[in-house]
Amino acid sequence: MTPTNTILIIDDSPDTIRLLSAMVREQGRVLFATSGAAGLELAKVQRPQLILLDVEMQGMDGFAVNEQIRRDPDLRGSAVIFVTAQSSPEAEIACLDAGAVDFIPKPLNAAVVQARVRTHLRLQAALTALDELANQDGLTGLYNRRYFDRQLAAEFARHRRHQLPLGLALIDVDDFKLFNDRYGHQRGDGCLQEVAEALRDGARRPGELAARYGGEEFVVLLPNTTPDALERYGDWMCRRIGALGIAHPGASAAPHVTCSIGLCALLPGPDDTAEAMLHAADMALYRAKRAGRNRSVMAGPEPQPA
Repeated sequence: MTPTNTILIIDDSPDTIRLLSAMVREQGRVLFATSGAAGLELAKVQRPQLILLDVEMQGMDGFAVNEQIRRDPDLRGSAVIFVTAQSSPEAEIACLDAGAVDFIPKPLNAAVVQARVRTHLRLQAALTALDELANQDGLTGLYNRRYFDRQLAAEFARHRRHQLPLGLALIDVDDFKLFNDRYGHQRGDGCLQEVAEALRDGARRPGELAARYGGEEFVVLLPNTTPDALERYGDWMCRRIGALGIAHPGASAAPHVTCSIGLCALLPGPDDTAEAMLHAADMALYRAKRAGRNRSVMAGPEPQPA
C-alpha cells in the first residue's frame, strides 16, 4: 500500500493499540488515541483514510464516536472499521447499520486484520479516484466549479466555527478572446492549460484548492490566509503567469499573457456568506480590469451582499 495512507486506532486499551499497530504498520502511517474524544480531535486534524474504532470504551463508546464522525463534514472521507469483543451476528449487524464499512472481532487475528485493512484502503483509494474524476475539469485537470462550490461552502463554515481567516482569489486571463481570435481555439486551450498548471503548482499548502470557474476564469481557495498574505499571493501569481512568456501581442496590458485577480480575505462572522465573499472577489476583479489589467486588487474588509 502507498505510504501516504493514514490509519487511526481509537481504543482505550494500550495493549490492543500496540497489537493493532504492529499488525497494520506496513500498510500506512499509524496514529492512535486512547479515548473517543481524543480520537475525534486527532481525526479532524489528520483526516485518516481508515479508523479502527473500539466499540467498548469508557466514557464515549465507539458508537457515539462513529456518530460524531458521520456528522462531521471534515471526516466524511474516513472509513470506520469497528473492533469489538462482541462477535454475535446481532453485534455485527449493529456495527454495519451504524455506518461502519467492516467489523473485526476480538481476539484479533493478524491475517484477518491485515486483509480487511488492506481491502478497505484499496476501496478508499478507488473511491477517491472516482471522486477526483467526477470533480475534475476535463481541459485543465483542475477541480471543476461544482466541486469548488461545495468546498467553498464547507471551508467557509469551518473557518466560521474556528474563527480563522479565509482567502479567495478570482483569476481571469486578460484579453483571452483576442488570443483565441488570433491563434485559434487549440492554442487557446493550451494557454489555459499552462495557466492552470501555474495555479496548481502555486496551491501548495494543505487545503489550498485551485479550480476552473468557467471559460478563462479560475478561482483559488486559500484556507487560514490573512489579508496581507493574500495580497502577496495575488502579486506573486500575477508575476508567475506573466513569466510563462506566452506571446499575446494583441493584449492591452503586455505583449504576453497576463491575468487580473480579484482578492477577498475574511474572518467569517455570523452574518457573512460564502456567496457574498465570492461576489466581493468578483467586484475586485472588475476593478483590476478597469485599472489596466495585469494586477491584483483586494476587496474591502467586509464583502457586500450580491
